This record gives sequence, C-alpha cells and structure tokens, in this order.
Amino acid sequence: MWRESIGAGTGLATALLHARGAEVIAVEPGTGMAAEFRRTLPDVPLVLGDGNALPLADGSVDLLTYAQSWHWTDPERSVPEALRVLRPGGALALWWNTDAPDVPWITEQSARIARHYGADATFDTSGRPASPVDPTGRLRFTRRHLPWSRRVPLDTHLANITSHSLFLIHGPERAAAFLAEERAHLLKRFPDGVVEEAYVVQLLLAAR
Repeated sequence: MWRESIGAGTGLATALLHARGAEVIAVEPGTGMAAEFRRTLPDVPLVLGDGNALPLADGSVDLLTYAQSWHWTDPERSVPEALRVLRPGGALALWWNTDAPDVPWITEQSARIARHYGADATFDTSGRPASPVDPTGRLRFTRRHLPWSRRVPLDTHLANITSHSLFLIHGPERAAAFLAEERAHLLKRFPDGVVEEAYVVQLLLAAR
C-alpha cells in the first residue's frame, strides 16, 4: 500500500510515516527543500511536483497526506487531483498545528502579529487556510482536534513562528522588525527564556 506525503518539505511527517512501516513516496515542489529531504531521508523516494498537478498515476495510492501544506495548493485543482490518484477506498488526510485558542499569552501574540501584518485575510498565524479546504464540495471530512504542548527555548519559538506562511510571504525584513519587539514581550512572560507552547492539531480525513 502506497502512501504519498505531498508538500513533504524537509521530511518531518514523512519520516514518521516511514518509521511506521508505510511505503511512502514524497512529493515536494521546492528544490531546496527537496535537497534537504534527500539528505535526511535518502531511502525514501522523492519526486518534484505539487498538489495542483500530482506526478502520480490514476488510482495509484491508498493515502494522500498534507502536513501543514494544503494551504499552498489551489483546492479547485488539488481536490480533483487527490480524487484522481486515490484508489477506491483510499483516503486524503490534511492536518495543521494551530495555536491553542484559550491561552492568554498566545492570544496576545496573535494580536501583535495581526497588527504588524495588517491581519492578512488569507492565512491565520499558524498557516491554516482561512478559506474552505474543499470549495468543490466533493469531499466529506471527518474532523478531530488533538491538543498538545511543549517547552522550548525562546529562540526556537521565534524561529517556529517565522516559518509560518504569513511570515514567509512578507519577507525577512518585516519578520526581523517583528521579532525584535516580540522577544522583549516574551521575556517578560517567560524570564527563564523557556516558552510553554500550546497547540491543537486540526486533522481532517476524507475517504474516496
């Protein structure tokens, strides 16, 4: 049974699928990310491509996964592509780490990000698409919310938030201006320099 990891990036999610014994093929559009993927997961097949035009045969895979990457696609094109390559009974899985909505310091940070970037209308601060994941209406998703948390150094937290789509789209200079002020805010809340991050994984699963 073949599993496809689309928008594989450096291979974090792909490595977990591979470790569980799945036969995985990774699809990644960026040559830089692909080079890093090949360095860390040399035994996993990788092809260049994206979710809008999958380089896969019709009915060839059992599971398509998009870990933090569905928002890089055009769902008007990526939904039909997913249905094309999935075998009957196969499934499409989408998931995102989103900031926990009920933690005050995270809410305050989100507000600062929105003020800095003008509350971008396309992406929230976690990179989850604000628009419908399936405007075609062809998929029926089962949804699960999975809370989790971790403690990380302040610099790790800042590096993490600047990897989100909103920061990448607007470029490093805008990000640097935000980070300088945000470091001061967080050191007041976490004087030991260790941040307690809290997330909710939003998981969507649809069978073909």
